[in-house]
Amino acid sequence: MPAPFDLPEPRLVLPGEHPAWDGALALLNRDLAATLPEQGPLRLLALPPFGADGPELVHVALDNGEWHGNALWPESAEHPAAALANVADAAQETVTERLWQAWPLCPVHDLGMHPREADGRLAWWCAGDRRRRGPAHIRAAVGELDTLLRPHRPNRKRRR
Repeated sequence: MPAPFDLPEPRLVLPGEHPAWDGALALLNRDLAATLPEQGPLRLLALPPFGADGPELVHVALDNGEWHGNALWPESAEHPAAALANVADAAQETVTERLWQAWPLCPVHDLGMHPREADGRLAWWCAGDRRRRGPAHIRAAVGELDTLLRPHRPNRKRRR
């Protein structure tokens, strides 16, 4: 018998169980592969309900099964745009908190970007560099970071 504060054992959500979230997660995995190619794909994990008649709680997890943050809202699965926004927020929270780094980063400003609606699509938005008056901007639609090339920045210091 588990201790009173032990989390129940999560299970891997099978493809097709939550089609709207599967589609959204596929877009986020494209962005993850483009920006953090060393990471495996994100996946959905479900925790058993806490009450006898409650729903399973579905989370976005790293490839190793770690997750962070709130469960996905069941109502978001009814609308593709809401599903994408919900999965993008959960994916960003998990990657940021479990890897201890901002994700995804704007290659122009080296700042973390956030999902925001632009022209009827969910996109990655960068606040810009306010000290140098760099403007806020939309970098790319969610799922399309792999279509952009990293700009050449000759004055940038190399990491050692």
